Amino acid sequence: MNSIIDLAIRTGTALKEKGLQLATAESCTGGGIAHAITEVAGSSEWFDCGFITYSNTSKIRLLKVPADLIREHGAVSEEVAGAMAEGALVKSPARAAVSTTGIAGPGGAVPGKPVGTVCFGWSVNGKTVTERCHFDGDRQAVREQTIIHSLQGLLRLLEEA
Repeated sequence: MNSIIDLAIRTGTALKEKGLQLATAESCTGGGIAHAITEVAGSSEWFDCGFITYSNTSKIRLLKVPADLIREHGAVSEEVAGAMAEGALVKSPARAAVSTTGIAGPGGAVPGKPVGTVCFGWSVNGKTVTERCHFDGDRQAVREQTIIHSLQGLLRLLEEA
């Protein structure tokens, strides 16, 4: 079975067991997490919505990420990833969220943030966790690794909830 779909199935099972719904806030994955989740039959029981906030303006407008946070830390930062996850929860009835913001490439690198840099935010029942990772490969490989890591991180947080 496809490892991403397997992770999505496991995520759905964990969310159902906890009685939670999920919202996604995606930038560099462009809706890939939501796509993986909705490949699972019955996901409407545990998936509420997804926000694709590719531009800084959409992060600010749709998820209420403070503009000062983006100016100070950059869009690709743990601070912004955390704010994206929390914003998704404010804008939906979900109580679990995952967010991604990163540089999938081939361009877009900035000093200190090479191609493959991705920041994650997970928020479950009021607890938000962030992480910064670096993935190797081309654009597709970075995005696929990001989707996998986002679901793995969410599963870990759900196990603790």
